[in-house]
This record gives sequence, structure tokens and C-alpha cells, in this order.
Amino acid sequence: MAACYMQMGIGEYPRAINECNLALEVSPKYSKALLKRARCYEALNRLDLAFRDVHHVLSLEPNNLNAMEILESVRKVMEEKGISFDEKDIAIINVEPAGASRLRKVVNDKVKKKKKEKVGGVVKREEKKVVEDKNVVEEKVSDVKEKEVIMNIVGDEEVITKDVKEEKVVTKTVKLVYGEDIRWAQLPLNCSIRLVRDIIVDRFPSLKGVLVKYRDQEGDLVTITTTDELRLVESTSISKGSLRLYIAEVSPDQEPAYEGMENDVEVHKGDKKPSNDVENGNVGKVVEAEKGSTCIEDWIVQFARLFKNHVGFDSDSFLDLHGLGMKLYSEAMEDSVTCEDAQELFDIAADKFQEMTALAMFNWGNVHMSKARKRVFFSEDGSRESILAQAKTAYDWAKNEYMKAAMRYEEALKIKSDFYEGFLALGQQQFEQAKLCWYNAIGSQIDLDSGPSQEVLDLYNKAEDSMEKGIQIWEEMEERRLNGLSKFDNYKSQLQKMGLDGLFKDVSAEEVAEQAANMSSQIYLLWGTLLYERSVVEYKLELPTWEECLEVAVEKFELAGASPTDIAVMIKNHCSNSTALEGFGFKIDEIVQAWNEMYDAKRWQIGVPSFRLEPLFRRRVPKLHYMLEQV
Repeated sequence: MAACYMQMGIGEYPRAINECNLALEVSPKYSKALLKRARCYEALNRLDLAFRDVHHVLSLEPNNLNAMEILESVRKVMEEKGISFDEKDIAIINVEPAGASRLRKVVNDKVKKKKKEKVGGVVKREEKKVVEDKNVVEEKVSDVKEKEVIMNIVGDEEVITKDVKEEKVVTKTVKLVYGEDIRWAQLPLNCSIRLVRDIIVDRFPSLKGVLVKYRDQEGDLVTITTTDELRLVESTSISKGSLRLYIAEVSPDQEPAYEGMENDVEVHKGDKKPSNDVENGNVGKVVEAEKGSTCIEDWIVQFARLFKNHVGFDSDSFLDLHGLGMKLYSEAMEDSVTCEDAQELFDIAADKFQEMTALAMFNWGNVHMSKARKRVFFSEDGSRESILAQAKTAYDWAKNEYMKAAMRYEEALKIKSDFYEGFLALGQQQFEQAKLCWYNAIGSQIDLDSGPSQEVLDLYNKAEDSMEKGIQIWEEMEERRLNGLSKFDNYKSQLQKMGLDGLFKDVSAEEVAEQAANMSSQIYLLWGTLLYERSVVEYKLELPTWEECLEVAVEKFELAGASPTDIAVMIKNHCSNSTALEGFGFKIDEIVQAWNEMYDAKRWQIGVPSFRLEPLFRRRVPKLHYMLEQV
């Protein structure tokens, strides 16, 4: 909350200070609250208070870089103004926690109240009693201040088969970072990676499987799997202040086999868990619960694949965007929200969240596209009137779903104007809706020269416009990528300056080039199919532009990489050709489907990564189209 108030401007700094005060009442040594309060005091020209807070942080964490930076800034301003403070006096003032002073104030108020109510000897006895109470309170407060970080270990554990004498284990404080959630934890000195894992699961009970990571000098997050690696991390963190461990959630079957995960017989002293249930909770119960077997039934996996293929929902890319946005946001919040580096991180995180939101709308539209393919069964013994009524109901259903899909795609484009996937998906939706209207007009035996023909041609025009906009944006992005000027390159260079380039996944140039080639092929294939179908409609309507439309469709198929033989077959079987088989003009979808299946086989062989639009491109034509024609 303090960070939010600071972001709103200097007018809200007093509120930020109040939030820091509340945090310090709970944890007087919370360095983040002290540093944020110091920044507020510095901006409000209360240099003495800022100096006090920074000095307190450095007494707790001598190597805290943010504290050193603020201290240097405050000293510089104080020297310019000729202000001087004795560091010893400030240190003495800063020793007492905020909670202790409030407690003493309450005691003093009680003393005054009782003095007014009592007189004579009774007053003296009450004063004596209050003074004794006050001394007890002061002793308790001093005990809290001077308390060593020593905790009793758990004496009775079911895992241990021999009696262990109670002894005190020296612990150290670490920070556990899970996305935006950062929590304190106490780890025994020289503990094993297995115990660290158990404590992490206890501090974050919702996690089923965890990866324990640390950030190295190059900014990469490296996974810790052995106790030796943990010792190495602890040795390198001595000069950096408190140890910071980053947590990543994985499924239980992907969790590494940490040392001591199976058949532990010997229990080392360093592996004894602290008895402080408030800080680390009941680890044993969580570990025991995780011993249960986890199994995913086959039908769940099959349904997930079916959903992904038909709806076009790429869950991996969606989660990657969300995870990347949260990582960038967390990194920005770790630093002060007022510095320039944090602002750049916020901009990158905002862009990723914007893309994630547009992708959510895109996937929502794909769901409606799949619903439009609802299968319709006509009863064989039904009358023609009942069949026509069922066909009309199915047509209205599909048309309504197509309109809903268009709304979602348009919302995605409002959120992110350069979201080329939204334009291409919108073109696909308008293309399918145009075919639906055409087949409905044929099945209903409506005069093709009347209103329906104009509606179909308008939808084809809109589909072509959407395709042109989408491929134009995609080609511009590809050109910037080839010249090293893409957003990805820009973000990566910014993060490299901050030492955070490990946040983005590195993809080889070969994979990127192969994916770009596949994207281009699929786009031109869809565009060629759209123009081929339009040429058939224009020929049926006796429009002179059908031949030009067919020629452009052939050009698109050539750009898509179709073989000359396949193109010759399509031209030969166009409905304008007298030698064409009856009805074959609309079966181009079967040829396109065969191309997609060959592409799938190739992709599995060479391991080409998929992309968001691939499931949408590989959609089969709704059977309702042909059923309407046959009605």
C-alpha cells in the first residue's frame, strides 16, 4: 500500500508513511518499510528522520544497496544545507521499536487514570503496583529486543527412531519469493535442501510441487537440487545481505528428487525443524499429505488436446505471458517505485499483461467459433417442413455464435491494436459466416440475385480487409525482427542493462525462422481458400470479376507453397470448368485439410514449435454448410 501511495505523488506521502508505521509496529526490523519511509521523509525534507531510518537498516543489513544509495543522497543534501547529525545519537533513538513506545503510553494512561480515582495510602499502593507493572512491561520489551534468534527443535518426530535430546538450533532469516508474494522464513544453519523444500511448502500450502531457485550474478534463476548447491548459494549471499530464494510451482511429477526425498534413515542435526509453528507451521502434515499418489486419467488429457485443437486455446503461451508479466512486476516492486529502472519494468510488464488480455479475448472468440460448428441431426422420417425448421434453427444458432466471436475478436483489437492474430481470426470468422449465408440461401431456394447475395459479398469484402490488415501487421513485425528492432529485442536490451535478461526465454534463430515460414504459409493458404470460394460465388452470380479472383487465389496458393499439381487440380475442378465434377468446386476444403495433415506430420518429425493461430487455421469446415445445401 505504501508503494501505491508513493506512486500517486508526493501529496500522498504522509499516507505512505502511515502504512509503513503500521508495518513496523508488527515487524520493527522490516527493512522494506524502513526504506520506503526513509524515501518519503527525504522527499518531504525531513532529513533527520530519513537518516535515522536508513541508519537503522544498515545496522541490520550492512550491505543493503538501496539503503546505501539513500544514505549517500541524504548526506549530500545535508552537507549542502550545512546540517549535521551525530550517528550515535540517531542509533540510540532508533533502537526502541514502535510497538514498545505505544505499550508504555497505554501504561502511563492507566497510571494517570488510577491516580484520579484513588487518594491517600490507596494511591501510594496503586502507584507502587503500576510502577511494578511498568517495570515488568519494560523487561518484556527489552527481552524482545535482545532476544537471540534461537529456537527449540521438535523433540518428538515419528521419523526419528531413537531418542534425541532437546537442543537449541541457530537459525537464519531468508526471504521466500513466489511471484509477487514475498515471505520471511527461518532456516536452521547448514540445513539440507530437503528441509528447505518442506519449509517452503509449509509457508505456501497451495503449492503441490516446487522448484527452489536463486539468482546468480548474471541474473539467471538457477534451480537448487542438492545440499552442496545450497551451501554454495549461502556462501555467495553473505556479501549481499539476506538470502533470497525464488519459488516456482510445478506438478509433483516434475519436481526434482531432492536429497532425502526417499528412504531417509539418518537425520542430521542441521535438518531438525524449528518449533516455531507461527513462522513455519506444521511441515509434517503437509509432507505426509503429499505422499499420496497423484494420477491424471487419460480422458482428461484427451479432452485437453481436443479442446486445444478445436478451440485454438494455447494455454502454454497464455501462462507464459502471465508468468512473465508477474516476474517483471515483482522485479519492479522489489526496487523503489520511484526510480527509472522500475518504471521501465512496469512498462514492459504492462505490455505483457495487455497482450495476455487480448489473447484471452481471442481465445474467448475461438470458443464461440467452435460452438458455431454445433452438429445438427435431421430425422430421416421427418417431413420437409420439420427439416426446414430444424435447419433454420441451426442456422440462427450458428449465425449468433459467429457474431459473438466477432465481438470478442474486435474487443481484442481494441485492447491491443497491433494484435495481428485478432485480424486474421476475424477474417476467418467473416469467411465462415459468408459461406453459411451462401449455403443457407441455396438450401432455402432463395433468389440469389436478391438480398442474400449482397450480404455474402459484403462479408467476403470484410474478410479480405481483415486478412490484409493482419498480414500487413505481421509482415511489419517480421521486418523489424529481421532488422533487430522488434519489441522483443528492445525489451531484452533494456533487461540486459538491469541484469534481468534471463526473464525472457531464448529461442534459436532457426526455430524463429521456421515458425515464421509456417505462419506465412498458413496465412496465404487461408487467403487463397477465401478467394477461391469467392470466385465460385461470383461465378454463380454471373459476376465478371470471378476470373480475376481465381487468378489471385492461385497466386496466394503459390506463396503458401502448394505444389503445381495440386493447384492444377483445383483449377481444373473449378465450377466454371465444363469438365469439373458436380459439386467439387466447394470441396477445396478437403484438399486444404490434406495439406494441413501433411504439415502436421512434418512438424512432428522436425519438432517445429506451434503458434497461437495454428489450431484456428486447421479448423474443419462445419458440416452444417453442406447439410443446408442438401436440404
